[in-house]
Amino acid sequence: MNRAALFDVDGTLADTNHLHVVCWWEALRQAGHDVATHDIHRAIGLPGEDLLAHLLGDDRDTGEDEALSAAHTTLYATYFDRLPALDSAAGLLRELARRDWRVVLVTSAKDAELDALRRAVDADDAITATATSDDVDEGKPAPDPVRHALGLVDAPAHGAVFVGDTVWDMRAGSRAGVACVGLLCGGIPRHDLEEAGARAVYRHPADLLAHLDSSPFADG
Repeated sequence: MNRAALFDVDGTLADTNHLHVVCWWEALRQAGHDVATHDIHRAIGLPGEDLLAHLLGDDRDTGEDEALSAAHTTLYATYFDRLPALDSAAGLLRELARRDWRVVLVTSAKDAELDALRRAVDADDAITATATSDDVDEGKPAPDPVRHALGLVDAPAHGAVFVGDTVWDMRAGSRAGVACVGLLCGGIPRHDLEEAGARAVYRHPADLLAHLDSSPFADG
């Protein structure tokens, strides 16, 4: 049986949530929308269209969505050459790969953004596959991205662990039937992650790596 170690990227392996918050805030501000950064932070991890629906409502002018997403992408791209990986992110992926876990990235990032994130994490040798929101009809918190990721490595849900930093990650993983691990480095409180389905919560990748043998990965 293949075992799948599924990982969100932004806020989980790379310290980028705050950059996304600032870029979305500026994109929205330029379009005349006054949205608090706290609210934007809580929406990070959703695909762009869903993030805008969460922040602006379903009754918004959806004709703006493409321009707002493009503005965010343009602003965020200015950081591509200096995106910071979280401490021990690469080491965690390599250790899991060494233990015969199939490592799959499950992310809303795509194209140039995903390439920049992979360069930042610098662990391509440990990554088996990547699943993005473009691969499915619905992104997180729907279970579709997680189920698609499992299919990429032919792994059952009961042989998988999903690591993420947002409630959207925990809900997606729980709905797909996989064990969920939350990380606090994305800025979401422990209680919120646990309430959304996290079986265990760690501070950051280095903390999870140090406790791997007592984590949900030890049960796989």
